[in-house]
Amino acid sequence: MTKILVVEDEPQMRKNMQLVLKREGFTVVTAADGSEGIAAAKRELPNLILCDVMMPEVDGYGVLGALRAERATETIPFIFLTAKGDKSDIRSGMNLGADDYLTKPVAKADLLAAIHARLERAEQQIKSEFKPNFSSARPLETALDLTPRVAEVLLWLAQGKTNGEIAVILGNSEATVKKQVLEIFAKLGVETRTAASLRALEVLSSPASSSS
Repeated sequence: MTKILVVEDEPQMRKNMQLVLKREGFTVVTAADGSEGIAAAKRELPNLILCDVMMPEVDGYGVLGALRAERATETIPFIFLTAKGDKSDIRSGMNLGADDYLTKPVAKADLLAAIHARLERAEQQIKSEFKPNFSSARPLETALDLTPRVAEVLLWLAQGKTNGEIAVILGNSEATVKKQVLEIFAKLGVETRTAASLRALEVLSSPASSSS
């Protein structure tokens, strides 16, 4: 059964989310603060983590950073759930490796849609034969003859980010990112995001990329 870890310091919010998720058939583990959340994630190895950002002592960014630094937890899908919706906060979370960012109060349908989407993507990645190194866009510049900025866009595109998410991460407008994605298509001779992503994954999975 799919296990979800909820890290939330507000008792009623934590209880409500636990109830909603249990009714959907998920196994739910809860943590009342960041430190407890890190320990629970390492102990339980959940399929997905929902984590508040604004918590005392260890905040959500601290939780994400700690888990991304551990091999056992680095790939667990991680969704921030917070009352803060400023773009700088979203950018901070995405740059640390968050998979999604939902602003409270979030509708049940939106929450479940985000969870299912991230679980499905994680399953696809597990099945994938690629072992990409996403630490740098430099291999994409060299192998595909891209400018540094366009290579960065392709790096995030290959990780499944939308144009809107990439715009937030790189501090660009969505229109600029869309233009850069079209430039990638033309450069690679492809017509879809999937095809562009596969080409990027091939490059990022090469031995040269892993050693860079």
